[in-house]
Amino acid sequence: MKSTNLQNKLSLFSDHWSPKAVAEFNGHDVMVVKVQGEFNWHSHDHTDDFFMVLSGKLIIQLRDGDVELNPGELYVVPKGVEHCPKAEEETHLLLIEPAGTPNTGDHETAAVIDRL
Repeated sequence: MKSTNLQNKLSLFSDHWSPKAVAEFNGHDVMVVKVQGEFNWHSHDHTDDFFMVLSGKLIIQLRDGDVELNPGELYVVPKGVEHCPKAEEETHLLLIEPAGTPNTGDHETAAVIDRL
C-alpha cells in the first residue's frame, strides 16, 4: 500500500487545463491540474464541480459574482451553474468528479483525462 503524493504527481507534467487522474473512489476520479489564464464558460448538467486550491489563487467567475480561492480553500459549483475558472498565475488544483465527466461540460470538447 502506497500513499499518493500530490506534489510528486504535479511535478510529472507542465500543461495547463489538462486534468490528470491520480486516484479513484466510488466511481469518482480524484485529479490534479495546473491552470493559468482563463478557461471557458461552461456548466455541468448532471454533476456539481469540486475545486480545491493546492497552491496559487483561483477565481471562479459566476454570472452573479466571483468566488476567490486561496491554498487550502475549496468551492463546489452546483450542477447546472455556468462558471469560468481563471488564474492569473499558475495554480494547482485538486478536482473530484464522477468518472467520465467532461471538464468543459461537453464530451466533444473535453480534455482527455490521463492517469498518473
